[in-house]
Amino acid sequence: MDTRVYLRALVVWFGIIAGETLHGVFRGLILVPLMGDLTARQIGVVIGSLIILAVSYLTVIWIGAAARLQLITVGIVWVTLTVSFEVLLGRVLLGLDWNRILSDYDIGRGGFMPFGLLFMAASPLIAFWLRSR
Repeated sequence: MDTRVYLRALVVWFGIIAGETLHGVFRGLILVPLMGDLTARQIGVVIGSLIILAVSYLTVIWIGAAARLQLITVGIVWVTLTVSFEVLLGRVLLGLDWNRILSDYDIGRGGFMPFGLLFMAASPLIAFWLRSR
């Protein structure tokens, strides 16, 4: 893949993370008091997925990936960066323990993050498909 595609995908990922961070603040301030932490996090995965799809839709042509493998690679890079960011943010900045961080990824405990990450990986491909219709 062209280096320019990777750099543009990284720029877009920073936009996604900025949007997701604002969304997380909103969730913590508004949704958690209304419906509790777990439910708010579950709803947050759905809302976050829509944010990711919107950003993907708006930027997929600019990124420059057009082949299916390129689009999936962009999504996998985004997932890798996002998981790294989540762990860094949770452990270093928020001081969360591993149990709390991993609970978001444990479907058996109500964590929906694996679904959100799968959707994130597919978002560039879905966005490209939607744009080309």
